[in-house]
Amino acid sequence: MRAESALRTSGHGPSWHISVQTDLLVSMKKHVAVIGAGVSGLTCGILLAEQGYLTTIFAEETGTGITSAAAGAIWFPYDVEPFDAAIKWALESYRVYDLLRHEPNSGVSLIELQTFSRHGTIPIPEWANELGATLLDPSGERPMASFSHGFVMQVPLIDTTIYLPYLTKRFAVAGGRLTDKTHLSALDEIPAEFEIVANCAGIGARILVPDDDLEPHRGQVVIVPRLDLNCAVVCDDEPLMYAIPRTNDCVFGGTNEISDNRQPDPATTEKILGECSRVLNIGPPRVLTERVGLRPFRRSGVRLASDRLTDGRTVIHNYGHGGSGFTLSWGCAADVLRFAEAIC
Repeated sequence: MRAESALRTSGHGPSWHISVQTDLLVSMKKHVAVIGAGVSGLTCGILLAEQGYLTTIFAEETGTGITSAAAGAIWFPYDVEPFDAAIKWALESYRVYDLLRHEPNSGVSLIELQTFSRHGTIPIPEWANELGATLLDPSGERPMASFSHGFVMQVPLIDTTIYLPYLTKRFAVAGGRLTDKTHLSALDEIPAEFEIVANCAGIGARILVPDDDLEPHRGQVVIVPRLDLNCAVVCDDEPLMYAIPRTNDCVFGGTNEISDNRQPDPATTEKILGECSRVLNIGPPRVLTERVGLRPFRRSGVRLASDRLTDGRTVIHNYGHGGSGFTLSWGCAADVLRFAEAIC
């Protein structure tokens, strides 16, 4: 909520006094540069701009070419460390998504997620128990009949084709600016007028920081026409498989391999189509498009911390979310905002 809105709804004092307070508050806020226009950068940009910070996002890429656009984007902590901290951020984000699903044109909904294993049992995690997860009977569930064990829960589904434009528009409405096609080789290249830098560069932080702890976990997906599928299906056993129905299409996946290759591999596409079709007991659907994203996995865990640039300016790092960028985005952005407020 913007400062002016919070004051107007409080019912205290005349409107002119509120406006003056707001103008003073905004004038005291600092210029903030956010690096990266993926889900982490956009979410941080929104929270900062809506609190009156003069916020500009600097991005080398935007649109369908970024990793966030290639994500299945179903809420689930995946491929991320440290796990305890990730669960905290994930649950905070869950609560925000639960509100956003009631907002028109957000692209957020709730969906049944079936998580299963091919062999043995898969226990319900403690955090999933808190969200009402229950065991599935493989013999009576479709497509669970192909597997040995699983559980089901309701989780947010974020349709990236709708949600990323929603975030971009919301950022602009809050007064934020987005500068694309901006190539940076170091964090210090951000213009000196920006007193705070929020580093949400994803895998790009390997070079910008630099941070050798980051490694690209390549994920390839296949987009197919919308199917008669009323739940999302995920199996993390080899081969990794997921089928996620969206508003206008369906995401088939996927892969998780260490690679910088962002080009779709035709052989991988065939494997994804084959495994997803087998699980769903359907013929291979038509391919609409293929996408590849590089999940920014950090071996020592998500880096969410305040630091200094060589010229003394504050940088708030927010990267290394692995395959959980959407799942952690609002929780991490709230911590970025808390760092910024502490500086001011």
